[in-house]
Amino acid sequence: MRLLKTLILIVLLAVSALAQETPANNWSQFRGNQSLTGVSQSNVPTSLKQLWTYEAGESIESSAAIVGGTVFVGSQKGELVALSLENGSVYWKFPTGNPIGESSPAYNNGVVYIGDLGGWLNAINATDGRKLWAFKANGEIKSSPVVVGDRVLIGSYDENLYCLSARNGSVIWKFKTNGPVHSTPGIAEGMAFIAGCDELFRAIRISDGKEVFNVSSGAYTGASPALRGGFAFYGTFDNEVLGVNLLGRKVDWRYEHPERKFPFYSSAAVTSTRIVVGGRDKFVHGLTLQGKMAWTFATRARVESSPAIAGDRVFVGSNDGRFYVLSLNGGAKLWEFDAGSPLSASPAIANGRIVIGSQDGRLYCFG
Repeated sequence: MRLLKTLILIVLLAVSALAQETPANNWSQFRGNQSLTGVSQSNVPTSLKQLWTYEAGESIESSAAIVGGTVFVGSQKGELVALSLENGSVYWKFPTGNPIGESSPAYNNGVVYIGDLGGWLNAINATDGRKLWAFKANGEIKSSPVVVGDRVLIGSYDENLYCLSARNGSVIWKFKTNGPVHSTPGIAEGMAFIAGCDELFRAIRISDGKEVFNVSSGAYTGASPALRGGFAFYGTFDNEVLGVNLLGRKVDWRYEHPERKFPFYSSAAVTSTRIVVGGRDKFVHGLTLQGKMAWTFATRARVESSPAIAGDRVFVGSNDGRFYVLSLNGGAKLWEFDAGSPLSASPAIANGRIVIGSQDGRLYCFG
């Protein structure tokens, strides 16, 4: 009986670990999955090359979603575009009427959801680009939507986290915070976790919108929490990365570079051994799960892009206009591509390909 219980526990832990990584063929939302870990199971080629480029016309700060061989990406031009992952050809364009900032599309059950700076969340038919419904918040949306069952969660600068019906956009509940909700919610154990501009990390029950607990971050937070192994990991504007124990409901550790005191705006990527996050100190930081520095990699400008991980490699953009591939374990540079314009969007990975947008309006595909 004891052996059976042990085996069941091992299986449950394995299933839980897989849930925190993104399937090889899909990257359906910001950071790839509901845990926001930024980790893909995709087998990315050892030697990368540029496969195609799409000209969006204006800055791309939104990170792409990739589902079933289709890329969905938003731009400051006020368009959500669906393209072929194979060759970059355009399937359709949906005009939002407002610029799309950092809100990244989320795909679920044939529908794509995207927020814009006018405060609208649009639900769009993924096949033909036809609008199904739209919801208007009272402030701009930079948070990315997350779909949980028949519900869509989205934050707004009107200081609310909204839970909407995926069917028609009606409000099921809304939770009022004390500052803009910039964070994309991470999902675990029936709760939505947001790291707030009001300096609080909150756990909110998805079923009824009630707060289960909150933890003081001690600083303004622009990053979204990555959830893994019972912890939430995120950086703050007080130059720290935090490890929050979800069971203990407390901050277990705080990481701060011993010399470089700059905010962390990038959201972290987390594997079973590493936390990787970009800093405004122009560094990419590799940490242990205990919050100790494993390595740093210096770029030539701030790193707002949230890293993505596949296998033993880290993929990240920098405002120095370069796309970097780094060793996960040691942080050594393995490859770089000069895009010539800041890359503040985050990479999306699926089917062995990587897609990332730049601030000059180009969308790049590598593989």
